[in-house]
Amino acid sequence: MATDFAGRKCVVIGGSSGIGFKTAEDVIAEGGSAVIVGRPGRKLDDAVASLSCSGSAWSIAADLTDWEQVVEAQKQLAENHSDATLLVNSAGLVRLKTFVDHQVADYDSYHDLNRATFFLTQTVVRGMVAGGQGGAIVNVGAMWAHQALAATPSSAFSMAKAGLHALTHNLAIELAGEGIRVNAVAPAVTSTPHFDWLPADQRDATLQQMAGLHPLGRVGTPQDLASAITFLLSSASSWITGAILNVDGGVMAGRN
Repeated sequence: MATDFAGRKCVVIGGSSGIGFKTAEDVIAEGGSAVIVGRPGRKLDDAVASLSCSGSAWSIAADLTDWEQVVEAQKQLAENHSDATLLVNSAGLVRLKTFVDHQVADYDSYHDLNRATFFLTQTVVRGMVAGGQGGAIVNVGAMWAHQALAATPSSAFSMAKAGLHALTHNLAIELAGEGIRVNAVAPAVTSTPHFDWLPADQRDATLQQMAGLHPLGRVGTPQDLASAITFLLSSASSWITGAILNVDGGVMAGRN
């Protein structure tokens, strides 16, 4: 797909691995540049070093559950990257727990992440508005915001992602007059580092078991989602805003 990313800067919140990293990689491959906001550490450093081999990439280190670090990230975005016209909100966490097993800390981690997403988006949008060139935002939501699966108990996660879907709709209306489009993708089970906390053999077995839930017979890959995200960022989707695109192997159509 031809894109219009040449010379454009994309901020990727949660871009040091998985879907966010692959999206940044694809934007850079098409002539754009990327600002990766991620948790401080070697993973962030390695991600930006890898991206820099193909084009321009910068890092902003921030633990998004730490409000002081979020404020510092806002400052860096405003001072150094107010020219960004593309934004991908890909930061996330998954803790599969039954409703009765959730602790306050579990709930707060999702709440803190949504708060960071909200205000970092606000900072980037202010730059887009001031620049007067419009822009495009894609939020990474989830199939679980639409429906629950008994095999993956995730009440707090679902609640958080439903909020992100609602934010997508609201921003699409509020920012349309500024030429800023806002959409989201809603993946089902996708092979990302969210599953890396499992032992390797258990991780593979879990993903294989979950593959059968999807009518297309497999779990998603970061590239599956990145391809949809770059479409929504590009001018190929210039008449699309406020959409929640299911990228889910057919799960919302019906499950096997």
